[in-house]
Amino acid sequence: MAMSVAPQQWHVGLVGYGEVGRILAEDLRAQGVTVSACDLKLAGGQAAALRTHAASHGVQLTSSHAELATCADFIVSAVTASQTEAVARACAPAIRPGVFFLDFNSASPGAKQRAAALIDGAGGRYVEGAVMTSIPPYRIKVPLLLGGAWAGELTPLLNALGFAAKVASDQLGVASATKMCRSVMIKGLEAMVIESFTAARHYGVEDAVVASLYETFPGIDWEKQAAYFFQRVIEHGRRRSEEVREVAETVRDAGLTPWSASGTAERQAFVADLADAGVFGERGTPDFARRADWRVEADRILKAAGADPIPAHAKPKD
Repeated sequence: MAMSVAPQQWHVGLVGYGEVGRILAEDLRAQGVTVSACDLKLAGGQAAALRTHAASHGVQLTSSHAELATCADFIVSAVTASQTEAVARACAPAIRPGVFFLDFNSASPGAKQRAAALIDGAGGRYVEGAVMTSIPPYRIKVPLLLGGAWAGELTPLLNALGFAAKVASDQLGVASATKMCRSVMIKGLEAMVIESFTAARHYGVEDAVVASLYETFPGIDWEKQAAYFFQRVIEHGRRRSEEVREVAETVRDAGLTPWSASGTAERQAFVADLADAGVFGERGTPDFARRADWRVEADRILKAAGADPIPAHAKPKD
């Protein structure tokens, strides 16, 4: 059983080798922890980049969820929200008795409970995880809420590996509900800034709008925050839109119509569609979603949307 050895001696299995999976792999490997990973993208156009990263950090890539689950002492699922249950279903038949399964995904309480039934039913130990802020600045030490019957047992073991985890509740759904309700605000603010600032750019009133926001909310650097929001949504809008659809389900389960969350999901998906179409440049290049001035990206959105007439000063730059 996995718990017979110290966490640093675990063989950690990462399901999902995207931004989150790669950060966790880097930080775990830096401690000498054995890491395996699997990702559906290994069969697609991003395979070469993922294989290069894995090779440079000593991460073993597996060909299937079952292969990963068979060898792992501890499994972390870090995929898009829509794949939460599918990953649990794929890992369950091969998971070894007593192995912890940490679900990092931004899914609704209901989705987490269904995934837990699959893992626990197969003899694993499911723990829901709710990541409470953006991961890149914090890396493995990102604030993490845990939930479920096994959360208390897993917390000190995770923290021994460098995580910053604490127990939210021994009841499944509490941690994810906290995350989902927060995301109504955070992901909604991203969508609102992109919509507001891009429309303001079209009408030539962006400077006045930004100045008004500085006056009303002086604690926020709106220029810097807007650039960050545009960058993150351009780069991760697809994942964010899926998360916010889970947010909408969470709101709906509370008896409310998720008007705000549904609109946010649509705006995030809209930007993701433009990114996939190459509107913001080529993914993987140094300047993709890395511009300090949000106006450049707003102009590209306006051009792609066919917004006309655009004031002379707001016309897209060549």
